[in-house]
Amino acid sequence: MKKPEILFEDPHILVCKKPAGIPVQTRNPGIPDMESILKNHLRETSPSQKELYLAVVHRLDQPVEGVMVFAKTRKAAADLNRQLQSASFGKYYQAVVCGKLPAKSGTLTDYLVKDGRTNTSRICTKDTPGAKSAILSYEVIKIQEQPLLSLVDIRLQTGRHHQIRVQMAHAGAPLWGDNRYHPEFLSKRGYFPIALCAYKLSFNHPVTGKTMVFQTTCHWPQFVR
Repeated sequence: MKKPEILFEDPHILVCKKPAGIPVQTRNPGIPDMESILKNHLRETSPSQKELYLAVVHRLDQPVEGVMVFAKTRKAAADLNRQLQSASFGKYYQAVVCGKLPAKSGTLTDYLVKDGRTNTSRICTKDTPGAKSAILSYEVIKIQEQPLLSLVDIRLQTGRHHQIRVQMAHAGAPLWGDNRYHPEFLSKRGYFPIALCAYKLSFNHPVTGKTMVFQTTCHWPQFVR
């Protein structure tokens, strides 16, 4: 299994690229996750450190690759979590969707509710118990006609469970490889490298206040271009 690539590290934060297929956290001791892999990294690189601290600030779905930031102190965790609730924390994605979106660019605004039994989310009304607002903006970068696929740049304004996957499917453009929300892939078994990548992350350093921007290259399956 491919290990995460460390993009930046100092005494306060650790920024890395999560490979597709690795969960951020898991209760299964037999499956490596980002939290345990990075804690092992800290043990190896800072063996004399008395207290080992690593906090998950935000998450990516297991089949999704991309940039993540982790906090190495409680103070950094508190500040990054505060930023996560504001516009100063920027989460940018690229996705390959099947079909076309209603417009070349726009904003999708919906309400989502999570079903913990199936670990899925769905579009609902504002009055549905547990409903949370879900907002993202998008821009279509490229359209391929055969087969009909669209490369889309996305910025999340809220961070809901499976948000991009659910909202894109509801808009008529489900993600390629998504075997939860794309009818074409629902009957297929096994792991699919879903065409979704968190390619850019921006935030203010929790101690220095400096604007930090990290970007990576998306790796699509060879038959998705």
